[in-house]
Amino acid sequence: MSSDIAFADDNDTFRNSQQFQDIKSWTHEHLLSRIEELGAEFGRWSRASIQQFVELELDSFVRLQRVPVNDREMLLIADALTKELAGFGPLEDLLNDPDVEDILINGHKQIYVSRHGVLQRESLRFNDEEHVLRIVRRILAPLGRRLDESNPMVDARLPDGGRINAIIEPLAIDGMSVSIRKFRKDPLKPADLVQLGTFDATMAQLLEIAVKSRCNIIVSGGTSSGKTSLLNALATFIPETERVVTIEDTAELSLGHAHVVRLESRPGGFDGAGIVSIRDLLRNSLRMRPDRIIVGEVRGAEVIEMMQAMNTGHDGSMGTIHASSPRECLYRLEMLAGFAGYQGSESSLRRQIANAVDFIVQIGRLSGGQRRILSISEITGVNDNVVAMQELYRYDPVVSPDGQERDRWVSLGIAPHSAKVTRFRQTLQREGGDARA
Repeated sequence: MSSDIAFADDNDTFRNSQQFQDIKSWTHEHLLSRIEELGAEFGRWSRASIQQFVELELDSFVRLQRVPVNDREMLLIADALTKELAGFGPLEDLLNDPDVEDILINGHKQIYVSRHGVLQRESLRFNDEEHVLRIVRRILAPLGRRLDESNPMVDARLPDGGRINAIIEPLAIDGMSVSIRKFRKDPLKPADLVQLGTFDATMAQLLEIAVKSRCNIIVSGGTSSGKTSLLNALATFIPETERVVTIEDTAELSLGHAHVVRLESRPGGFDGAGIVSIRDLLRNSLRMRPDRIIVGEVRGAEVIEMMQAMNTGHDGSMGTIHASSPRECLYRLEMLAGFAGYQGSESSLRRQIANAVDFIVQIGRLSGGQRRILSISEITGVNDNVVAMQELYRYDPVVSPDGQERDRWVSLGIAPHSAKVTRFRQTLQREGGDARA
């Protein structure tokens, strides 16, 4: 076991050495010359053929140039060159690693990776800025997106459901900046989140009843707190007989539901023409006979249409918002509506928010990277011109005798007041079902 670790460490040491970078760069130039000679024929080769071609050419090059490398180092260089020609270079292993959530590139020498909510610097690096740009353009090519001086920023959805954001110099001062957000091929279900400790089984029952009784839910939280994953999980409670329309800036939701229509906004061209906003899509979705509307993230003028939809027959709709607490979530809804040109009074806006939103689920990322639901709050109305709410559950960890912090959620012992939940319970009782929560 220890010999395997030492072997892996030796490999990493060599990969991170200047010698490795230099040899890879020299042989890459040689391979590009040979590919030019092959012309269109190379484009038809399989990955296995490319790998064989790389190994043969590398062996020949090393012998002729008397490059001082052993067989193990040759294999490492051949593997890197194959990824360079047929894949995504230094990013390939990270893109294929199921534990990697985010890949952040700050110039060609710095790559950071988030695993299980914890950000760490990787030992990998690119040769130079041109190398980073070449790999990113290869990722963008099948998407039909450009990244150059006339279009120095790009935000795009990847074929596997992830997304990439890139910005080049001179806008990015210290070198090209790239952010890649990955998503699981099999989205987490509520039972998975319970097992991971995001919330407990009792809270899962409450959320299930809230979704099935068509309550409108806002998932609130900070960046990378798990809002999208939680929204995906909540959507699994939606009955199969309902039609769901999802609206997002960059499509990230992957609902395990039979009848979903996915809509994605369009940023428009370089001159600003052809923009289709979330607000445009929300207005159009109301004519698409949706049972529920799910907005990936509420961040602008679409907040007015979303609240109107929630108030006019589209109960059970959901969305996420960037906010640090349930009260802050309400303030942000007010602020966004004000920016969107809401014409009514402050009190009428607050009544509309109180009528539209039934529950706010606050989720956060702890210092150790764990995602936890911090609060489940119910909106109960408007009192003295303030939107009133009651907290049903609160995250309140305890320190065990061994000094470890343990998850704990405190129930305040208050049953939801929502008429929708009451009607749902009554229906279950009439049908002889399970009237939980």
